[in-house]
Amino acid sequence: MDVKIRRAEAHDVPRMLELVRELALFERAPEEVTVNLEHMRDAGFGPAPVWVGWVAELEGAIVGMAVCYERYSTWKGRRLYLEDIVVTEAARGHRVGDKLFRQCAAYAVERDYSGMLWQVLDWNVDAHRFYDRYGANYSKEWWNGSLELEQLKGLVGS
Repeated sequence: MDVKIRRAEAHDVPRMLELVRELALFERAPEEVTVNLEHMRDAGFGPAPVWVGWVAELEGAIVGMAVCYERYSTWKGRRLYLEDIVVTEAARGHRVGDKLFRQCAAYAVERDYSGMLWQVLDWNVDAHRFYDRYGANYSKEWWNGSLELEQLKGLVGS
């Protein structure tokens, strides 16, 4: 497979959002995707972009993507956060994910970030194997916390 990795462009966002929805189905949480096309496009290509991405093309069709953003740690400094790597089922096993991951790593190195981090579901053994190939470190001591918009509104309103 001759897969081409290139920086994502605004016209790629509809296909990227399809891949996000495909990932959500795989992760058993399709209802959790609440972002819309306009928001995703603006967040990546508007006046104040927050994410950077790459797409993997095979014969002109996008078969994978990676989305990252800068994160700041008071202990480590600037770090790259890998939000998602998604590869279509048909393109898996052809090193598309590897090429996308290495592109993210190169971006982190170019910007002299102190490292790159991501999350992986505990039951996703294929993802564990993928990241293990790179010598990934896992933390069992940190819990992921979050509040959704409605919860935030309740907090601010009280």
